Amino acid sequence: MAWIKVDAAAAIAEGEYQLVTTEDDVELLIANVDGEFHAIENMCSHDRGSLEGGCIEDGEIVCPRHGARFCLRTGEVTAPPAYEDVDVYPVRIVDGVVEVSDEPAD
Repeated sequence: MAWIKVDAAAAIAEGEYQLVTTEDDVELLIANVDGEFHAIENMCSHDRGSLEGGCIEDGEIVCPRHGARFCLRTGEVTAPPAYEDVDVYPVRIVDGVVEVSDEPAD
C-alpha cells in the first residue's frame, strides 16, 4: 500500500471535497466532514457516473444526477436509486497534509 499526498488539510474546507486520481486511474473524492477526512470512490453505483458535483449532507455525498446517497465513512448506500455500496479508502493526516491510501479499506 502506498500513500498519495492530496493537499494541506486546511485547503479542504469543512463540507467540501477535493478530487484526486490514484496511479491506477481510480478517482477519489477526499471530503472534510466536521473536521474528519474521508475518501470515497468518485462513482455512483447506480449509473457509474461521477459523484463530483454532488453536495455533502449529514456525512453523505448526494449523487448530482439521480439523488442516490452514500455514507462518506463507509461507502454504504443510504438512498436509492443506487443499491450497491462503493469503495472507501483510508485517509491520514501527516504534518498537516491529507494523504489517502491507493488501496480500498477492507
